[in-house]
Amino acid sequence: MFATIAAHYDLLNHLLSGNIDKRWRRLVAKTLSPILARSDAQVLDVACGTGDLSLAMLKGGEARIVGLDFCRPMLDIAVSKVSRFGFSLPFVEGDALDLPFADRSFEAATIAFGLRNLTSVEAGIKELLRILKPGGRVAVLEFSRSQAPLLRSIFTIYFTKLLPLFGGLISGSKSAYQYLPDSVSHFPNQKELADLMTQAGFEEVTFRNLTGGIAALHLGTRPY
Repeated sequence: MFATIAAHYDLLNHLLSGNIDKRWRRLVAKTLSPILARSDAQVLDVACGTGDLSLAMLKGGEARIVGLDFCRPMLDIAVSKVSRFGFSLPFVEGDALDLPFADRSFEAATIAFGLRNLTSVEAGIKELLRILKPGGRVAVLEFSRSQAPLLRSIFTIYFTKLLPLFGGLISGSKSAYQYLPDSVSHFPNQKELADLMTQAGFEEVTFRNLTGGIAALHLGTRPY
């Protein structure tokens, strides 16, 4: 499915979100800036897709960024995009539920709009914990549920009716953009996700609602 829409993925992300998705990714990079500023740090961007978050973090510091995704056409676009900006970073084709890295390898890990696509959210969180060094930070950027009734109603109509229509017309795959609201509706809400992260072993778990709660940024720390 992701291979089918790879060529139109960036255009539709930015168009259908009104470019808000770019601001959300910059916030992740800003939040992790103390780690990104370190030339000795390694940061893993899981489910990196076409590399937008990897690139935002690369622009924000000196750390070594590694991008991982299971979809080769997405990674091909990521490589081309990063090179256009004059950067180079390793992109790895791999499974977020079986990360091809040793325990305690990274100072930070991110996953943006990818956790809900895993067959097991819990297993994905545990893998993120495993590859982090003690004291390492994780940042999870994901769609969530607004607590404002009016905004939630408007967003639901847009997400379930208009987005699949326009996404399908542009990409040629309506089913892919029908999958998006379906996957969000089955994904844990803000508190539930925070609880899952705590249960997996993360400490100092917090979340911040973005744009009225239609998305949320969850943070956690691997204990020493």
